[in-house]
Amino acid sequence: MTRDTLGRAAAVAREARAATDLHGVPLGTPIYAQDGILPVEHLVPGDRIITRDAGLVTLRALDACAAVVPRVQVSAGCFGRERPAGDLILPAAQRVLLSGATAQAMIGRSQGLVTLSCLVDGETVEALGTGPIRLFTLIFDRPHLIYADGLELASAAPAVEHA
Repeated sequence: MTRDTLGRAAAVAREARAATDLHGVPLGTPIYAQDGILPVEHLVPGDRIITRDAGLVTLRALDACAAVVPRVQVSAGCFGRERPAGDLILPAAQRVLLSGATAQAMIGRSQGLVTLSCLVDGETVEALGTGPIRLFTLIFDRPHLIYADGLELASAAPAVEHA
């Protein structure tokens, strides 16, 4: 394989992963960062992002992609006051942190990560079916829990690069 072929193979692998395990937030989603609450599209590598699990962490990359995947709509206030502040469309495979009584009732633990597709109830989390979505994926040295429009969302695992 040539260097160019390896690059295309990595891109195809990312696209295949994106179709099944897509994590990210749509254009305009407020992300909590050291410099304030910023729309995701205004972030750049090097920005310090506030995470639940590690405090401030450095953003390594911000990937934007368009995909056709199963989607859900999370209604404003679904997870508490202004969590999220407005209706938010996310990939059904996106994981969200549940805690407290909600987590205890749904997963039998005080907290845990759950894919949004498992929370579909037709009212506060509604399945939208498969369709197009443009997402921004925050990439760190390791996965973290980011604050996105008041929700605690799992970031994507860093891509593994092979020499």
